[in-house]
Amino acid sequence: MNTFVPKKDDQPLVSFRNVQKSYDGETLVVKNLNLDIHSGEFLSLLGPSGSGKTTCLMMLAGFEFPSAGDIVLDGQNLNRVPPHKRDIGMVFQNYALFPHLTVERNVEYPLKVRRVSADERRKRVAAALEMVQMGAFGKRYPRQLSGGQQQRIALARALVFDPKLVLMDEPLGALDKQLREHMQLELKALHRSLGITFVYVTHDQSEALTMSDRVAVFDQGVIQQVSSADTLYELPANRFVAGFVGDCNQLPGTVEQASGELCTVRLNDGSAIQALNVQNLHAGAPCILAVRPERIKLAHQATDNAVSARTLDTVYFGDHIRLRCEAAGSPPLSVKLALGDHAGLNGLAPGAPVYLQAQPEHIRAFAP
Repeated sequence: MNTFVPKKDDQPLVSFRNVQKSYDGETLVVKNLNLDIHSGEFLSLLGPSGSGKTTCLMMLAGFEFPSAGDIVLDGQNLNRVPPHKRDIGMVFQNYALFPHLTVERNVEYPLKVRRVSADERRKRVAAALEMVQMGAFGKRYPRQLSGGQQQRIALARALVFDPKLVLMDEPLGALDKQLREHMQLELKALHRSLGITFVYVTHDQSEALTMSDRVAVFDQGVIQQVSSADTLYELPANRFVAGFVGDCNQLPGTVEQASGELCTVRLNDGSAIQALNVQNLHAGAPCILAVRPERIKLAHQATDNAVSARTLDTVYFGDHIRLRCEAAGSPPLSVKLALGDHAGLNGLAPGAPVYLQAQPEHIRAFAP
């Protein structure tokens, strides 16, 4: 679990203040964005394609400018500051290495632009390459490197001039699954050792949860929630976050009674389920119940806070088993069972009746 906590009296390193962005003067791809990024944190911008996360990163980098609002870095308004004067490192998905330059020359480039002396350039390049474990590859060209090695060089180039901030636009997207997961851990370890602020764009929720101190979830140009990874998963603020971050069963119903933190929801099949009323829904309001697959227990007879269902099939995932079920009036439901708990599946052939039960504190009622 990540432990980064900004000090209460710390001023944010970056602030987005009522930022909007439109490319055609009519449609806003970013809508009234307010976001603080603290010095030393690893913040991921997570969301589907077209949600506005990359546009925010490009505005922070200086490749796009806001249509309204302000972006402030360390007290300086960046709205009209060109990219090369922002003291920001950038790592792209395609690495953007110069193919005609050696690794050393690629890493050296930001220092030459900043007119750093030749002796100082040599020292910094050597240190940056050692930092990413690529010290022996300085004389090679990008075409002689694997994808993972090119990614390391792009990172070294972003770090070599000691920027205040490093931005990453899906830098691991071109790597295969095993290498991508390995690089996630390496990036997080490097972040911890350097203490530099990282802002990372991804559409991969597992990647964001693995590496980040905080995650900002975007949808339709609006931040839906900014939280630590565990809070985002366990306490999603709305239906979109619950469905986008991790697996989530969603059951439609109507609020029958609301009292304090809890509400009673009548599902389409007539079942009455108690859940957390996280959006203060009133009696008579349509809603969606959200519950994680690992929070559901199997029962072979009617019990409190349970839905009657029939089994569809089981899927073996190696570290767990998924039981898929269907309940009247709801989309297919998924139950996650640890390998040691699969004894309860005995006798559950496809079509067998079963009850799916969860505690109210693990079920959240959201507006549709």
